[in-house]
Amino acid sequence: MSDIDRLIELQRASDAEFAKLTGLDGEEHQQHWERWRTAAETVQAAITKAAEGQNRYELEARVKKAARHPETEG
Repeated sequence: MSDIDRLIELQRASDAEFAKLTGLDGEEHQQHWERWRTAAETVQAAITKAAEGQNRYELEARVKKAARHPETEG
């Protein structure tokens, strides 16, 4: 698996955790929010590390586009 593929998978995992927040409240919302926050922190740290020597913003945008709209890639 390439570095970009790994970043895309991390972003998809973060997005999936975020989607689980819909309709939740109270303790259940808090638990899922913590999972999403951890997943988001993981992808952000991985993007920062992978972006060394290149534009971080552009890499993050490319990863998010590929993760959320795979039909437009390639």
